Amino acid sequence: MNQMDEWLAVAGPELGVRPEEVPTTQLLDVARDVAHNVLRPGAPVTAYLLGLAVGRGADPAEAARKISTLALNWGNRQDQS
Repeated sequence: MNQMDEWLAVAGPELGVRPEEVPTTQLLDVARDVAHNVLRPGAPVTAYLLGLAVGRGADPAEAARKISTLALNWGNRQDQS
């Protein structure tokens, strides 16, 4: 078990979430995309936004895809302003 798995095994149940419900790879990818292409402090805030969206019924994979796409295109968007 790696450190992330250990953390999820402890933190998840504290919030009523089973560790296997956490799409770790997708979340880390989105956080990386936001941190590197938008701004570093946006990564944890975006993870929270994703959690809210999923809690309201959004598909986790689709929500992550949308946010990564926005982040990866952020520089292009800013250049057009």
